[in-house]
Amino acid sequence: MNYRLLNEKFTELFGKGAFLYASPGRINLIGEHTDYNGGFVLPAAIDRVVACAIKPNGLDKIRAFAMDLNEAAEIGLELKPSKLWARYIYGVVLEMAKQGLSVKGFDCVFVGNVPIGAGLSSSAALESVFGFALNDLFKLGLTKFDLARIGQAAEHHAVGVSCGIMDQFVSVFGQIGHLIQLDCRSLDYDLVPFNPVGYRIVLLDTQVKHSLASSASANRKAECEAGVDAIKSGYPTARLLRDVTIDMLDEFKDRLPESIYRRCSYVIEENQRLLQTCKALMSADYELVGDLMYRSHEGLSQKYNVSCEELDFLVGIAHKNEASGARMMGGGFGGCTINLIKDETYDRFIADARQSFRNVFGKSPKVYDVCLGQGARAVAL
Repeated sequence: MNYRLLNEKFTELFGKGAFLYASPGRINLIGEHTDYNGGFVLPAAIDRVVACAIKPNGLDKIRAFAMDLNEAAEIGLELKPSKLWARYIYGVVLEMAKQGLSVKGFDCVFVGNVPIGAGLSSSAALESVFGFALNDLFKLGLTKFDLARIGQAAEHHAVGVSCGIMDQFVSVFGQIGHLIQLDCRSLDYDLVPFNPVGYRIVLLDTQVKHSLASSASANRKAECEAGVDAIKSGYPTARLLRDVTIDMLDEFKDRLPESIYRRCSYVIEENQRLLQTCKALMSADYELVGDLMYRSHEGLSQKYNVSCEELDFLVGIAHKNEASGARMMGGGFGGCTINLIKDETYDRFIADARQSFRNVFGKSPKVYDVCLGQGARAVAL
C-alpha cells in the first residue's frame, strides 16, 4: 500500500494534516457456513488493506473521495447516500450516532488493495478502517468488540447485507503470524500461531459468482434451523447446530428430510474439523491441516452443496499437483479457493491451474499470494 500517495491525494483535495489508518481483508482457513450456526471459524487478517487519510473538517458533513473509483461524495446523516461505497462510511457513523456518540464532520480519502468480489472482505475492511479511525480521532472510547459490532450493524442496516461478525472481527482483531479461532456463539477467541515454514497460502479466484449464491445462503440457514427445531423435541436445550452432536443428529435421521440431514451433518463435522485443525497447527502438522481442508471442501461440495464446477475444478487441480490442502472459501458458487502449497510445488501448481482452467473455462484464475497481516491500526509515514 502506497500511504504516501494516499496522503498526497488528501493534501491535494483537502489540505495538509491528515491522519492515516489501515484495516485488512481476511482469509478463512477452515470453518465455512458455521458462523450462523453458532460454531467456530478460523480466519486471519492478511497483508492487503483498505487505507484512509482523514481529518476533522469542522463542518456538519463528511466529504469523501474514493481513489480507486475516482469518485467523490458528500455524506450527511439525513439521507442514505446513493453511492454504495459511501453507504459503508454513512453506516458506521450512523451506528455510532445510535449509541449517542458524537462524530463531527470530517474529510477523507480512501484506497484499497483488497480485491473486490473475491471473498476477502473488502467491505469489512472499509467499515473497520473508518470505525477505528473515528474512534481514535474523536476519542469515543469504543472497544475492539464494539468496533466489530458497529461494522456488522453498518452492513446490515446501511448496505442491506445480513452478514455474520467474522469478517469485521478479524479485520479489527487480526495479528501478524496468527489465525483466530473464533467462537461465533460467545465471541470468545484464541490466537493460533501460524508459521508454515516451507509452505505458502495462495488464493485462486475463479472470477465467477453464480446467481445461486445469494438465495442459497438463506436457504441453508433455514435448513439448519429446521434441523435444530426437529432435534429440540428430544433435546430442548439445543438452540443452534453448535449444540448438536452427530449422535444426536443420527437419532433423528429417519425423521429428517435427507437434504436437511446432510446440511446439518456437514456443519457438525466442519466444527470438529476446525478443532482438529487447531490441534494440528499447534504441532505444526501442516499435512494434516491440508487433509482437513480437502475434507472440508468435500463436505461443502457434496453435503452442503454450495460449491460449483469452477471451484471443484481448481480443488481437483490442487490435488493433482500435490498441494497439501485446498478448499473453496466463502459463501460459495464462485469466488476463491484457498490452497496450502509446498514451496517446491508452487510454480508447477500455478502454471497448471492457469492453463487447465483457461482450457475449460476460457480464462485463467487470478492468483493472490497472501501473508498474514495486522488488524486495524494507525499508520505513520
